Amino acid sequence: MTTRSATVTWAGANSRRMERQGLTAPLNAAPAAVVRSMPAVHAQVMSAAELSVGLRSRELTRADVRTALWEDRTLVRTFGPRGTVHLVPADELPLWTGALSALPVGRSVHPDSVRMTPEQTEEVLAAIGDALTGAELTVDELTDAVVSRAGAWAGEPVMPAFQTLWPRWRQVTHLASHRGLLCFGRDRGRKITYTRPDVTPLDGPPALAALARRYLYAYGPATPRDFATWLAAPARWASGLFAGLAEEGDIEEVVYEDGGPAWVVAGDAAFPSQPVRGVRLLPYFDAFVIASRPREKLFPGAARTRALAGGQAGNFPVLLVDGTVAGVWHQRRSGRRIAVTVEPLSPLTAGQLRELEQRVARVGEVMEGNPELTVGKVTVGGHA
Repeated sequence: MTTRSATVTWAGANSRRMERQGLTAPLNAAPAAVVRSMPAVHAQVMSAAELSVGLRSRELTRADVRTALWEDRTLVRTFGPRGTVHLVPADELPLWTGALSALPVGRSVHPDSVRMTPEQTEEVLAAIGDALTGAELTVDELTDAVVSRAGAWAGEPVMPAFQTLWPRWRQVTHLASHRGLLCFGRDRGRKITYTRPDVTPLDGPPALAALARRYLYAYGPATPRDFATWLAAPARWASGLFAGLAEEGDIEEVVYEDGGPAWVVAGDAAFPSQPVRGVRLLPYFDAFVIASRPREKLFPGAARTRALAGGQAGNFPVLLVDGTVAGVWHQRRSGRRIAVTVEPLSPLTAGQLRELEQRVARVGEVMEGNPELTVGKVTVGGHA
């Protein structure tokens, strides 16, 4: 049974979000369609991205995700929301590049001695696009190519990063990606490579409008501030964007949980009347835990302390019980053996333990290994 109302409860919103992402019942879909449901997958750690996709599907494995990336080319690994590495559907790359390249650009965080002028930025971007056309280059190879085209200043090691200094040009890596000039190629051993995708970004305003609708379809009701946080964009700018979308009739306002206003896609105000039940496992930086708001509802009580890192979601893989975070977990691989440790924050029932065993078995299927479950304390820290 589904109800329609101008007032939306947390339970209803949470249930719909999980249903649309294949977390209630797994999706019978190709990798790109699963990614579209989120509508992008955090992929700084590729094994986590493969799990995010696989755990939302009936039969997909990490091999299917890799095939979609490197053989079928239906997925692209690139810099997405917040400037972090994501998987996006290849056929939506024009939308993503159009929207992300149209986001407001804040003041550079780099000191004057590191920062590039607008003219230098454009020169480096042109060099990146030219160098990567028809090529897959490692960072060192791309540095040489940029220096040969723009000048030695672009390669000066001036950017502090991971106890070393990166060349000056790398401060615009994300911007090059958002302009459609750069995405990830196949890894070459342990080295990443970049290439230039075959993409023409959409015009900014319609692309931003489309991205906002996709976000609200996946995570609505949501506020402009929620959308701004998801993109690492200014809240005031997002408020203006939502006001324009509302005026055009693209989105509509509802009352969400505590009486506050929030937004959904116009005509999309139907929510399940029953809360989510059951046990689920989600990996590092899963899109659902990153984007779902309000965060204190998803991470209630002890979960806020145990499963968040400085208030930020994603650093710990999480155990969901009845739709909210109720523990953390960790996996350690050795050959085909996958040791899975799950730490519930309160005792699980016999039925929940049986379901947990099934969820762990699915982790093994996705990762193409043999899982062994231990219910106990997770002793490693965040992002371990």
